[in-house]
Amino acid sequence: MNRQFIHPRDEIMRTMERIYRYRMTTTSGGNLSIHEQGGDIWITPARVDKGSLTRNDIVRVAPDGTVEGPHRPSSEFPFHQAVYAARPDIRAVVHAHPVALVAFSICRQTPDTRLFHQAHSVCGRTGFAPYGLPGSEQLGRNIAEAFKAGCDSVILENHGVVVGGACLSHAFQRFEAFEFAAKTVIKGRQIGEVRYLTDGQLEQAHTRSVALESFLLPPPAAKEQELRRQLHLFLRRGCRQRLFISTEGSFSARLGEDSFLITPTQQDRESLEISDFVLVQGDRREKGKKASRAVFAHQAIYRKHPHVQAIVFAHPVNATAFSVTDSVFDTRTIPESYVFLRDVQRVPYGVQFRRDASIADYVTAASPAAILENDGVLVTGNSVLDAFDRLEVLESTAEAVINAHAIGKVSAMPDTVIRELRDAFKIG
Repeated sequence: MNRQFIHPRDEIMRTMERIYRYRMTTTSGGNLSIHEQGGDIWITPARVDKGSLTRNDIVRVAPDGTVEGPHRPSSEFPFHQAVYAARPDIRAVVHAHPVALVAFSICRQTPDTRLFHQAHSVCGRTGFAPYGLPGSEQLGRNIAEAFKAGCDSVILENHGVVVGGACLSHAFQRFEAFEFAAKTVIKGRQIGEVRYLTDGQLEQAHTRSVALESFLLPPPAAKEQELRRQLHLFLRRGCRQRLFISTEGSFSARLGEDSFLITPTQQDRESLEISDFVLVQGDRREKGKKASRAVFAHQAIYRKHPHVQAIVFAHPVNATAFSVTDSVFDTRTIPESYVFLRDVQRVPYGVQFRRDASIADYVTAASPAAILENDGVLVTGNSVLDAFDRLEVLESTAEAVINAHAIGKVSAMPDTVIRELRDAFKIG
């Protein structure tokens, strides 16, 4: 989506709708703003239902203080001004009260984003601002000082979070990734000790190469059109079910013996259109597009496993909690979990970034899913639907197991039950 032609009213309205739909704010909570080059600030209004916000509700505040719109600007407008004054590079601000980051704020802590290479990169420098009365100049000063010190994502003591970005989509991505990291820390601590990445491990992910030669795409045949439609449908569903976040994850589908369609890199997953998916043929990619940075991992799996027709790398929060701890993910919980997932392998950190194709050794027909240490999960399937279904089952199983830890000891199904399931469902 080319945001260059989207009016600030529409961009703020759509972003707030998304935040509210994801349950990352409440009807009365949170505010968004955009700072234009000319000095105008567009901001959400005070005391208007965030769940039914319209473009006409968005307020414009001119540099001289003149207000245009049917409502008063948010009561938090002063700290938005303070952030923009402290950091001219910031052109958009997101403030809200998502539950995981609020949990950190009331414990006076900041989540460590070194859980994942992408979250660490996206969130930028994180910080903490002391408490100030909502809407007060003191709160504005406290927040502005944190941003002036170089922070990009700031926890507010006993309040919530403020995130800045070069544009509103950038600020939203930081906000979403920060909350995802916070949720994963909380979930992970329920099942074990959380593991963080070293500088060397972060650099390993940052410096990987995904260069491919390009080729002109011929007119698509019906099979390609259908696969593009399916990938678009299930990727968007996955984003709305929080199986993906906007900056994380990749989804692909096999088109031919050595060709497949895959998500592009550095684009918001939920906003992708059918035409955005990238066709990869051998060691070439569709001209004018950049394939996901996981493209070589997908390619290695397709080349080694002819039965695989679709692949997902994703970061659903409960399953990802297992990836950042040493807790064993056991599928022997209910019949559906075992039948769909079998025995889930654990992949050491960094294997998926290598160019030696070793990632393909961790999935087979008898083991279609894997936990990637500090990088979410990998799921394969015999169709786009099959891979997505397994991803849903994986995340549901992980959530049930984590919840079970609050009740009592987890009881796995015994070997006799597993043998019965294998016989009944003809599991090899």
